[in-house]
Amino acid sequence: MKYKAVISDLDGTLLNGEHKISEYTKNVIKNIIGQGVKFIIATGRHHIDALCFKNQLGADSYLVSANGSKVHDNDNKEIISHNISKELTERLLDIKVPSDTVRGVYLGNNWFTEKYISEFEEYHVESGFRAEVIDFEELRGKEISKIFYISNNIKELEELEKIIKSDKEFCEKLDITASLDNCLEVMVKEATKGNAVLEILEKEGILPEEAIAFGDGLNDKEMLQVVGKGIIMGNASDKLKAFLPDYEVIGTSSEDAEAHYLEKIFK
Repeated sequence: MKYKAVISDLDGTLLNGEHKISEYTKNVIKNIIGQGVKFIIATGRHHIDALCFKNQLGADSYLVSANGSKVHDNDNKEIISHNISKELTERLLDIKVPSDTVRGVYLGNNWFTEKYISEFEEYHVESGFRAEVIDFEELRGKEISKIFYISNNIKELEELEKIIKSDKEFCEKLDITASLDNCLEVMVKEATKGNAVLEILEKEGILPEEAIAFGDGLNDKEMLQVVGKGIIMGNASDKLKAFLPDYEVIGTSSEDAEAHYLEKIFK
């Protein structure tokens, strides 16, 4: 089948181990776009951060960011926005986290964190987008796009997830998902990549079955499920593979597996 739209995650999917798009992948995707196919990036990253990758590809399409909290059109105009309410933001800020867990927040055009983490730098070399270190008390009384927790102590992160999910209101109103094993992300319930993709396809008059998507994390699950064909990367989370055991698994992002797959089906 000749798909009319391709939707791709960034980290662990389109980006290689150096967090860049290889020249080979750029050429394959530019060729696909030249055939009139919509190429849509759907990422957990901030839209300003992700915009540089969209520009590298010359993608004339939408950009889904913050796991579906935001959607921007080709003119970088925000057309969809789902924020966490002031009240729920306050309650999330009240949750105590372990000392080795770093909290991050997206609010408007800003990325805030409580302390500088050098590991952030390697992910954002291409865009130059940087987190601003602030006192999170300054976020009280504000709506945010998402809050996320990063820790190399996976067990502690899983315990934190249990704590958040033990709250009935959080479960009813928030989407709590792991984009990576060491990153837990919280958005409003409506903010999923899957929901954002369906809205975009409807705007474009493209049926879900006419789209193919690629992902590697649990935050990609809904997106992979709503399209005609969902593809899982070889380096994907074991949890994602377990949730979608019948889905095709290809090579890794460092092997440019998505581009190789697309090159075959768009000959």
